[in-house]
Amino acid sequence: MERTLENLLYASRWLLAPIYLGLSLALLALGIKFFEEILHVMPTIFSMKEAELVLVVLSLVDIALVGGLIVMVMLSGYENFVSAIDIKEDTEKLSWLGKLDSGSLKQKVAASIVAISSIHLLKKFMDAAQIDNDKLMWYVIIHITFVLSAMGMALVDRMNQKH
Repeated sequence: MERTLENLLYASRWLLAPIYLGLSLALLALGIKFFEEILHVMPTIFSMKEAELVLVVLSLVDIALVGGLIVMVMLSGYENFVSAIDIKEDTEKLSWLGKLDSGSLKQKVAASIVAISSIHLLKKFMDAAQIDNDKLMWYVIIHITFVLSAMGMALVDRMNQKH
């Protein structure tokens, strides 16, 4: 009975596989939005102010960071929690694939969230004249919370490595 239960629990890790596949669909949707934004800005590029163009570029960088985060979570999560990814030796392999455990993946996700939050905050500051000071203050507080959370997680992981 115990062995059957353990085998069933172990096999249930495959329930995560469709979730990681769903992340690849989210990545596709993000790619479509990326190119939609480029197509949207191209006809007006010569009439745009520099600050407007910088905001568009920051949005594109933001999309790229989120896309990288999705790839990292999708592949590392699958490999850590479902099954090893077998790639032929002659095929190009991502250098970090197989090297990110759940702790380091968590740190990378936290760092990516801080980077994404930084871009959002920069976009808000570039448009600060149109934003209420109270709202701007809350954006900064939320960003600082992300930074402190990422630092706290890194500190806890470092402490765990020493023990």
